[in-house]
Amino acid sequence: MEGIFVIIGIVAVITIVSWISGIVQKCNKYDALKPRLDNLDRAERDFSTKTAQTEQKHASWLKQAEQKLAEREKQLNDREQGVLILSKQKAVGFPWLADAYADFFQLEEMKLARILETKRHPAFVAAEKVRESARRRREAERIARILKYQIEFYEDLFPWLADLKSEDIEDELIRIKAGNIEETSDDDAARKWLTPEEYAQLPSRDKYQTALDRYWTKKKSKWELGRDYERYVGWRYESQGSSVYYQGIVEGFDDLGRDLIVSNGNRVQIVQCKYWSKGKTIHEKHVFQLYGTMIAYKMDHPGKDVLGHFITSTMLSDRARQFADYLGIKVTESLALERYPCIKCNISRGDKERIYHLPFDQQYDKTIVELDRGECFVSTIAEAEDNNFRRAFRYHGAK
Repeated sequence: MEGIFVIIGIVAVITIVSWISGIVQKCNKYDALKPRLDNLDRAERDFSTKTAQTEQKHASWLKQAEQKLAEREKQLNDREQGVLILSKQKAVGFPWLADAYADFFQLEEMKLARILETKRHPAFVAAEKVRESARRRREAERIARILKYQIEFYEDLFPWLADLKSEDIEDELIRIKAGNIEETSDDDAARKWLTPEEYAQLPSRDKYQTALDRYWTKKKSKWELGRDYERYVGWRYESQGSSVYYQGIVEGFDDLGRDLIVSNGNRVQIVQCKYWSKGKTIHEKHVFQLYGTMIAYKMDHPGKDVLGHFITSTMLSDRARQFADYLGIKVTESLALERYPCIKCNISRGDKERIYHLPFDQQYDKTIVELDRGECFVSTIAEAEDNNFRRAFRYHGAK
């Protein structure tokens, strides 16, 4: 029994000694590897530091490159704007500047063609195409610039030309030619608003009232709306006893910027009407135009007390309003177009005939309503006929 315990003791001692020996060997290995591990840690820290420094250098370089690029773009934009300003100021009087402007852009495109030819993988075909495109653009640019600056020059001289940009070409042609077309026809303009059956079968009162109602409800061109607006403004004056000459409608392009000439004895108001959409703004050049035509009228009529009134469906810019106030021009803004008593009832000075005129009759705008002579504006055909006014025998042209 004692021998067994001895054996067990010997095995235990050997196991402990082996375990201690393994620990000692591991400690020796750690001692041998520790310097190498320390060197590895230092190398890793050094690498991280160098990487951060490199990233900072790259970020700084990129920032500088972006700043230089932005400065270069600004220089190019400034140069281009300088050319634009110079061209706008002088190209009308000096057409060679339009050539210079076109050459400027052609040279820019030629630079691009050179880059395509000298890059690492040259693109000779693309470069030639760029050159050909540059040549075509130069010629087109030259012509376009000359025409553009000529138009701007004319608009500065005659501000009302700018208004035509918002007109449809077809409507403007109708406006120019309308007088000649109407003067050659004696047909009843009411036919335009009625079917042949309605015109032939309806009683005159119903016939003309139907035509008038359709005149007001149909979709109109911008020029037609502008004409109705001038008539509406004129009616507001006439209904208060003023005498109104519708120069803008009667004279067309010869109106000299005077839509209405409103007279009260020795006092004359030159009225400019602008029926524009709410999104548009009246600028000071239109105020200057009205002031100029006021002065011209006063020079031609030195004995008259001449005033100006600018009336619009939209708003004036702050600057335009300041100029109007300084020049003594009255301003009415946001005046909407409304349906009004538009039938003109006129009494002939010769035979005292009582005749009414509808808005689509040619003599309508030349007919002046004098309230003190018993003439009037009415809304319906029934009102006119109940007051013993009849439709004119000739619908176009003077009787």
